Amino acid sequence: MKMLRKLAVVAAASIGVVALMSTASSARTLNYATGSAPGSDPVRAAEAFAEALGEYTGGELTARVFPLSLLNFAEMSAGLRDGLADAGPVLTAYFPSEYPHTNLINDSSMQLNLLEGVDEMEEVMAYIGAKNEFLFLHCPECNAEYAAQNQVFAGVAGSSRYGLLCTTPITSVADVRGKRLRVAGTHWSRWAAHFGAQSLSLTYGEIYEGLGQGVIDCTIQSAPELHNIRLVEQATHVNMDVPGGIYSGISNNINRDVWASLTEDQRRDFLRAKTVLSAETTFGYMNIGEEMLDEVRARGNEVLSADEELIEATRKFTEEDLKTVLDYYASRHNIEHAEEMLQKFNELLERWVDLVSGIDNAEDLAQLYWDEAFSKVDVAKHGL
Repeated sequence: MKMLRKLAVVAAASIGVVALMSTASSARTLNYATGSAPGSDPVRAAEAFAEALGEYTGGELTARVFPLSLLNFAEMSAGLRDGLADAGPVLTAYFPSEYPHTNLINDSSMQLNLLEGVDEMEEVMAYIGAKNEFLFLHCPECNAEYAAQNQVFAGVAGSSRYGLLCTTPITSVADVRGKRLRVAGTHWSRWAAHFGAQSLSLTYGEIYEGLGQGVIDCTIQSAPELHNIRLVEQATHVNMDVPGGIYSGISNNINRDVWASLTEDQRRDFLRAKTVLSAETTFGYMNIGEEMLDEVRARGNEVLSADEELIEATRKFTEEDLKTVLDYYASRHNIEHAEEMLQKFNELLERWVDLVSGIDNAEDLAQLYWDEAFSKVDVAKHGL
């Protein structure tokens, strides 16, 4: 009898080992590439996504984050298309001809200047929430753009407010005139031109050197970039009042073949993990931004405020520029329903301003994004 019991224990243990080996062998690791530098806030948010993915899938799916190694931002769209990485952030503004419908919404972000009674955190949370809902559920043309690049849209992330990180003080309309500004979108390029400045399109990796060598006087950027690419070492004068708007063109996509190979439960869990990335990016940008403005002051440099003339002139520019955006995308990219698209997005933005009221942490924001946008995606059809 003792021998039989021992045999039973050994058999049970063997079955357990086999089960564990089977689970381990069925686990799958996705390669997540990003053009952000190690230690930056976008990489921290990507690592939070990877951790959430493993948690939500019970270890069936995990992700390995490759910061600034596997693909840079200029390579990301083609790299995901060709399967050089499984997933990663596509900065759609880098590829205007491939993603015109998506970029139409990106280029309207300065409309946040027109919201009243909404603080910066609420602006960002609402804009990203509205854009996620719009791209997932109300823009088949946008999803067709991703499909043409063998990608599936899996959520958007965005920056905090864009301002002027400079080597010279800018507080007035007169100060802007003649300056050389690095821009990351056509709406900021038009703002620069409107006030008599010259816009340049340096890549993300060239900004630090561009400021240091005097190639540019300012970069129009969010405050966290003072940390992410150490612009705090170059920018001696910072003004976050203008031009405003956020960079929302960070589409966290997945290779379409990889997406198709996942089960429906895995796709759903993948999207849920992406809410963590979106929310962590938002709160991370806001928190590190405040810290970096304090560091600017601690270095003996200046955090400036725009005068009322420049603020009001920027508001008026924003109102007129929304018309320019519509005309540009209709004529340049043959978007037939540009006005209807922007109107629908504006309706969603108003809804999200109400939804995000009172949200003060990343966990609650991720849950809100899930409840109101990501969970409504039909994973049996989306992207396929």
